[in-house]
Amino acid sequence: MASQKVLEQKKATVAALTERLQNSIAGVVVKYEGITVEADTKLRKELRENGVKYTVVKNTLLSRAADNAGLGDMKGVLEGTTALATSDDDYVAAARILCKFADKNDKFEVKSGYMDNDVISLEKIQSLAKLPSREILLANVLGAFQAPIASFARAVQAIVDKQNEGTTEEASAE
Repeated sequence: MASQKVLEQKKATVAALTERLQNSIAGVVVKYEGITVEADTKLRKELRENGVKYTVVKNTLLSRAADNAGLGDMKGVLEGTTALATSDDDYVAAARILCKFADKNDKFEVKSGYMDNDVISLEKIQSLAKLPSREILLANVLGAFQAPIASFARAVQAIVDKQNEGTTEEASAE
């Protein structure tokens, strides 16, 4: 039987995982076996640079945390080696990075994921992975907002330039 100290540590881990699941907007669960230490280090670095928290977790602890967070549908894939990637502010970063990595590594596999506290299908995860990064999307939106304003400014400038031509011609005629 497990000691009281070990049980308390496990309860604390489940509570921390539950809070992490509830506070993140998106997450991906992967099977990480069969990758080299070098590849794992590069993957972790890329995830960290994109604001994604990535940790290896025990299936039983993640299962309990998923239940507590209302993500019980995810429990069916919790077997074998499991790692959890969560993001607090970017819906696509974890999916994009992990799906790209899975495409290059045969044994690495995306198992499940969630978004806004709902478990999503692998098809949705793969669709998310194809979306551009948040910065690119914001740049596109900003460009779309600026285009009409820039066109208006050019039209106003053309009117001003045309009026200035007219005044210059009148001044030289006198």
